Amino acid sequence: MITLSDVHKSFGPKHVLRGASLDVPKGQSMVVIGGSGTGKSVLLKCILGLVTPDRGTITVGGQVLNTKTRETFLDSFGMLFQGGALFDSLPVWQNVAFRLLRGSLARPRDEAREIAIEKLRRVGLTPETADLFAAELSGGMQKRVSLARAICADPQVIFFDEPTTGLDPIMSGVINELIREIVTEMGATAITITHDMTSVRAIADQVAMLHDGKIRWVGPVADIDTAGDPYLDQFINGRAEGPIAAVR
Repeated sequence: MITLSDVHKSFGPKHVLRGASLDVPKGQSMVVIGGSGTGKSVLLKCILGLVTPDRGTITVGGQVLNTKTRETFLDSFGMLFQGGALFDSLPVWQNVAFRLLRGSLARPRDEAREIAIEKLRRVGLTPETADLFAAELSGGMQKRVSLARAICADPQVIFFDEPTTGLDPIMSGVINELIREIVTEMGATAITITHDMTSVRAIADQVAMLHDGKIRWVGPVADIDTAGDPYLDQFINGRAEGPIAAVR
């Protein structure tokens, strides 16, 4: 569904991506792991077209991603942002239905509200939540609303940026289960970036490790403990000693 081939990206003298290549199969959940500052977010932004690679190609559904194909791609994706990114001035249902109220996916207002309420139900929130504002929600509820928004337009591709950041272990488990269930039900292709190894094991079909601007290892989540790669082994076990230098 998504292929990155020799993608490079620098910001001035700082080389972030140094030839990253990755294949994300259709209908699979790919989780990208790696230390802070290794380029995970830049990788995601390159796929979204928010950042233009200096070199290399990205294809989505067999089409090379460029200025002409980007708009079509954007209509088919959803995203859960790290901080939720809810609009404080809009009630919950308008946050969820944001893409259905404007642009090429616009629906009549009443229909958009009905769809939003249905998506809220899917993530375990009651219809009464629809008319609340973000400030009236707990952190876990805000994350659920963000998830409902990500799936509101029934996307083919969903991106999850650190989906459990700021949540307690129990709520993190709830969000992980919801992500896994929803991605499977929708048959969507998912890319998640996270540091949380509990999330990795809960939601991944495939795992890719990004280190020093390149994909160091890719394989099934079931193989990460026996892969034998020293970089992967150090990261998933949180060891201070190893080939990945700790920033002090």
